[in-house]
Amino acid sequence: MKGFLEFIRSQGAIGLAVGFILGGAVGDLVKSIIDNIINPLLGILLNKTHGLTEATFTFMGASINYGLLINDLINFCVVAGVVYFGIHKLGLVKLDKKD
Repeated sequence: MKGFLEFIRSQGAIGLAVGFILGGAVGDLVKSIIDNIINPLLGILLNKTHGLTEATFTFMGASINYGLLINDLINFCVVAGVVYFGIHKLGLVKLDKKD
């Protein structure tokens, strides 16, 4: 058992597993919060009734949908923050370091 734990610590498997599990677990929740709360509020500020999905501009005949990019950036930042603070608050960062 000691050899197995040493292998997990040396290979960084705990950090990878925790990141994968937490990222998947909070993904739907974060998407819902962004789509149903943040986007409509930002849409009001941008004068777009359907939130950021409607935030576009036209450049030389091409429609540039910058709203979806902002949506994805918000989504990434929220998931990254939840994973980062979750790992630190649970003390899991100590498991992945060699003594």
